[in-house]
Amino acid sequence: MSMYKYPLDQNVLEAALERITWTLETLPRVCVSFSGGKDSGLMLHLTATLARQLQKKICVLFIDWEAQFSCTIEYVQALRNDYSDVIDDFYWVALPLTTQNALSQYQPEWQCWATNTDWVRQPPPDAITDPGYFPFYQPNMTFEQFVRFFADWFSNNRPAAMLIGIRADESYNRFGAIASLHKQRFADDKPWTTSAPGGHTWYIYPMYDWKTADIWTWFAKTNKRCNPLYNLMYQAGVPTRYMRICEPFGPEQRQGLWLYHVVEPERWAAMCARVSGVKSGGIYAGHDNHFYGHRKLLKPDHLCWKEYALLLLNSMPEQTSEHYCNKIAVYLQWYKKKGLDDIPQTQDGDIGTKDIPSWRRICKVLLNNDYWCRALSFSPTKPKSYQRYNERMKAKRQEWGILCNND
Repeated sequence: MSMYKYPLDQNVLEAALERITWTLETLPRVCVSFSGGKDSGLMLHLTATLARQLQKKICVLFIDWEAQFSCTIEYVQALRNDYSDVIDDFYWVALPLTTQNALSQYQPEWQCWATNTDWVRQPPPDAITDPGYFPFYQPNMTFEQFVRFFADWFSNNRPAAMLIGIRADESYNRFGAIASLHKQRFADDKPWTTSAPGGHTWYIYPMYDWKTADIWTWFAKTNKRCNPLYNLMYQAGVPTRYMRICEPFGPEQRQGLWLYHVVEPERWAAMCARVSGVKSGGIYAGHDNHFYGHRKLLKPDHLCWKEYALLLLNSMPEQTSEHYCNKIAVYLQWYKKKGLDDIPQTQDGDIGTKDIPSWRRICKVLLNNDYWCRALSFSPTKPKSYQRYNERMKAKRQEWGILCNND
């Protein structure tokens, strides 16, 4: 195995059909992770069609984010009906899950389907809304935690597959997730598989080598159902690389917020009332706007990048500022142990996907509202451990003499 790309002696459709067929014939339990988007929609079409031919049954997992377009919900229901003959269980999950809100420093995370809240819309009658349905469910758990525990629960201690429609060319992180040399494969000739943490379930990426053009070519040639939201996005002038259908408030997804205002004004009003920062995000989060430092970083001419980072920290709500200070202090201390007393102001490539340390990169994290500092190689802290972690890191900052009182 290597991180290089090697051409195959078949086209991407033939390869995907071969991988899905192998999955259906090899693993007794198969679940398709479906978001309502073009990639997972195509994968569900292929998997369900092959399941019919092979006389197999499949399951589907759909995470309902509460704040979603009506046409997405209608599309999910339509595919559920189209393939009801081969779908054993359709897990339509409408449980409180915590995820990032990249629109606000006052509410850097939000929880869909939170209790005692006026929801953006009501879940369908047969959605899973009872927290006791899944024995692993915990209050305040994140989306990442839920899908990881779900994969283990779904296996029921037997070999199982979770089909995931991510593609390597979408981002460097997704390429790394599939091509990583440190992950266990089902076999050497199955580089499109990785082992889930529980040990019984395998993540299958049958479309990892598809391009965006391949997706749209398939839909055009087959005339299969696709989410009509993409047509609305195209008519509104949204570039194809910015068309996202998932939870709407993340760093990438927020760029399409304004479309809710245009397409579904009533739902837009409910979202503005429900989640902090939505209205300003609709104004400033467009793909050509520099407000969140997404494509281009600007700073006051009289400040260096370190000074600008400290200014940004001082301008935040106290709780949010403390959170970022803890993360950044750990980051700086790690490099200090490596012999770097202070990271550079800038470096070539420091605001790209690779973690190249600089104060400019830290500014990008702060401007992006990257709450868990993923661009600094952090991952979310478990909710039940967060308070203890926070207090420990505040004490460590005093010990290290780093970012004490934001100075």
